[in-house]
Amino acid sequence: MKPRISMITLGVSDLERARVFYRDGLGLPEFPSSGDIAFFDLTGTWLGLYGRKALAQDAAVDDDADKGDTGFPGVTLAHNLASRGEVDALYAEALAAGATATKRPAPTSWGGYSGYFQDPEGHFWEVAHNPHFWIGPPD
Repeated sequence: MKPRISMITLGVSDLERARVFYRDGLGLPEFPSSGDIAFFDLTGTWLGLYGRKALAQDAAVDDDADKGDTGFPGVTLAHNLASRGEVDALYAEALAAGATATKRPAPTSWGGYSGYFQDPEGHFWEVAHNPHFWIGPPD
């Protein structure tokens, strides 16, 4: 089994502005990706930038930014895994440990497989399998 890799995804209101800031302002190495998401390799962890509304929709929650501490925070953490089976297993482990189901794992529009849960403190986690590229360390 490949190691689990963590990723932080920030929901942003202006993806291009954020992309330029992290790439050019902070000098983070950008991984080539589609126009609606940006990935940055942080050596062991990845940073993803994605539209805030789209991120909330992907997590199957409302983007209720106007509700302060009770709304969607615009941040998700993720475990990226090597197979659908590993996604299902980790999702079940998280629920057994006290997580709350937000979006059960299912095939995605981009050809992967993912689901979301909230940890006992309310932080959003995605568990995903992306068959198009592996963001973990080289084999």
